[in-house]
Amino acid sequence: MTPLNNRKYLKVFRRKLRSNGTSAEAVLWTYLKGKKIAGIKFRRQHSIGNYIIDFYAPCKKIAIELDGEVHNWGRAAITDSEKERFLQNLGITILRFENKWIFDDPDYVINIIKASVTAVNKQ
Repeated sequence: MTPLNNRKYLKVFRRKLRSNGTSAEAVLWTYLKGKKIAGIKFRRQHSIGNYIIDFYAPCKKIAIELDGEVHNWGRAAITDSEKERFLQNLGITILRFENKWIFDDPDYVINIIKASVTAVNKQ
């Protein structure tokens, strides 16, 4: 049986994405790393199935995706939609933010993440 998480063939891609991440990912990671939000461990560039997620909290089944403008149309939008359906079918909650939100209002983004983690706690 093929593992669902962190498939070996994606390891090089995950590593490359961690090394060459966007500035928005770097900023958000400073808020997420080290269990800074509600003591929850987030992973960077974690893969589930054939998809790589920007940030993932396995104990809460919360995925966080940061998107630039390219994700608003074309093939990227279609792939994002397929990815979301796949993850939702596994019971994973997806939080999607535009990169600019990280710079314009990081408190807003962090508060949504905190609220999502708390909501999962109550279920």
